[in-house]
Amino acid sequence: MISLKRNNKLELIEATGLRSRKSSIYIPNQTEEFKISRGKFNDFLLCPRCFYLDRVKGIVSPDLPGWTLNDTTDILLKKEFDICREEQLPHRIFKKNNLNDLVPFSHPDMDKWRDSLHHGLMIKFKNIILTGGIDDIWQNTKTKELIIVDYKSQASTKPVETESYLNLTYHEGYKIQMDFYAYLLKRMNFSVSKVSYFLVCNADRTLKGFFGEMKFSETLIPYEWNDSWITQKLEEMLRVLNSDSLPEGNKSCMNCAYSRQRANYDKT
Repeated sequence: MISLKRNNKLELIEATGLRSRKSSIYIPNQTEEFKISRGKFNDFLLCPRCFYLDRVKGIVSPDLPGWTLNDTTDILLKKEFDICREEQLPHRIFKKNNLNDLVPFSHPDMDKWRDSLHHGLMIKFKNIILTGGIDDIWQNTKTKELIIVDYKSQASTKPVETESYLNLTYHEGYKIQMDFYAYLLKRMNFSVSKVSYFLVCNADRTLKGFFGEMKFSETLIPYEWNDSWITQKLEEMLRVLNSDSLPEGNKSCMNCAYSRQRANYDKT
């Protein structure tokens, strides 16, 4: 995919391939606070080399298009759950799954926590500010534990079942996402339920036509998060950030492979 650089007015401008905001570039061994989002942490897990080039050298990867249909599903679900949140009543999907002790969690910072671009859940790890925008949080009215929730939209002819959904290779990142959110919430001094949920909205492709609407099934997939590995990886990430040398990349990284092959042709 080829991306073209545009300004806020959607006018084409020169693409330098470099970040312009100094606050988005980490200086090795700096003591000043520096934000790392869940997405950037995941970049580190996937390829330390690309992560280093981005955060330390300020090299920008090409943008991907926004997933507007998925975003719309998220927006509408949030509106729906907010109605129950305001009245502190169980949502219809709780009743469907015999989770009548649950209600959407009410907190004055909920909108901030869901704003991944400007705020999100936030904690400090040494000089790193870790952030992550969460889709939703529910609460058990009996135990008062918080329950992490992530909305997922897809279109598959296969049934949505817990074991197959969680074991799918491409969903490993989903579980890391939940582990990360649990890590943040615990360190924000909240009591967090060990069981989190993916609310999977699966579009029905077997219908006879579109006719101006899409039909979705809704399935709750429980997932027992595990944040025990995160601190070690954060330490590794910090060592990479504070290094003066470029780390090894992931041999399966397609960005690295493209860069190598492009460099070979640019030399000719």
